[in-house]
Amino acid sequence: MNRSIGRVGVWGLCWAAVWGGFACQAVAAPPQSMPRTVETSAQELITPRAEQAIERGLQYLVRSQRPNGSFGSGTSYEGHVAVTALAGMAMLASGSSPGRGPYGESLERAVSYVLDNVTATGLISASEHRNMNPMYGHGFATLFLAEVYGMTNDERIRDKLKLAVKTIIASQNKEGGWRYFPVRREADVSATVCQMMALRAARNAGIAVPKSTVDACVEYIRRCQNPDGGFAYMLSGGGMGMGSLMPRSAAGVVVLYSAGVYEDPQIERGLRYLQEQAFQPVQFRQEGFYYYGQYYAAQAMWYAGGEYWRRWFPRVRDDLVSQQQAAGNWSDSTVCPEYATAMCCIVLQLSNNCLPIFQR
Repeated sequence: MNRSIGRVGVWGLCWAAVWGGFACQAVAAPPQSMPRTVETSAQELITPRAEQAIERGLQYLVRSQRPNGSFGSGTSYEGHVAVTALAGMAMLASGSSPGRGPYGESLERAVSYVLDNVTATGLISASEHRNMNPMYGHGFATLFLAEVYGMTNDERIRDKLKLAVKTIIASQNKEGGWRYFPVRREADVSATVCQMMALRAARNAGIAVPKSTVDACVEYIRRCQNPDGGFAYMLSGGGMGMGSLMPRSAAGVVVLYSAGVYEDPQIERGLRYLQEQAFQPVQFRQEGFYYYGQYYAAQAMWYAGGEYWRRWFPRVRDDLVSQQQAAGNWSDSTVCPEYATAMCCIVLQLSNNCLPIFQR
């Protein structure tokens, strides 16, 4: 399968033209500047071994999809909307869309499942997961629906997507961030990045997002950065949450990029911190949240482009490929193999440039 940048197609070019930063209603404000470009082509970075790993991973996801269209396994993550959304994103990243391409049928079923779990309040969550930090699932599910809507203009999606976005806007706390539940209480970097990416994707797809919401979020994330360039988990609370770790630091950089901030001293400090940490995969795995961290670090380095991406991606690519299991999946003891597999497939396919949220 050819996974070149040229595969983006007409809709990819349209999204690249549409996104110019956040704004109220339908008027786009230009970003501070455009991110740096990546000169190295996707074909040079995705080796035959990585290509095979991607195909095996996507086929594993197809086999693991449940009859109701969902993904996820285990006591806590069976039918989880976040895992379903991420699996769907991995398939979109290959160039398929609902009803089209090798994974079109699986994507159609995944979209239907997520839509079926949009509640009357706008929260996207299966009933059994609504007490399990549902804003994570809501953020990933909203992002997925926004990406699909932008590609297809599927009228089933628009009203539910608008309701999901309204839920995000309404639950932003006074600090400018979000946390586990759709209420205006605490905030943390990890939950905040999920909501910001969902808002950017929705804005790309033509859904109104108040500029004030984005500005408050940017200010919150800026305040969370530590002197070493990494990011604290929260603004207050003390303990380990105030120190820098790679997963949340990668998420912090991505929040700024998602808000349209491309050239900024805080981003440069964050990227330097990530470069120091990202090339220590064994230590990183021992810290936990390995796949989550690689998912956001990949985005940070992809947006940064140039030497950042060329140095970072080959090492992470080879590390991920080396961890693939015989069945085609990746393993994660914290969540489930469908989650880990989706994350790895998304990271390995970033340079396909097929997902609007990741396009420059």
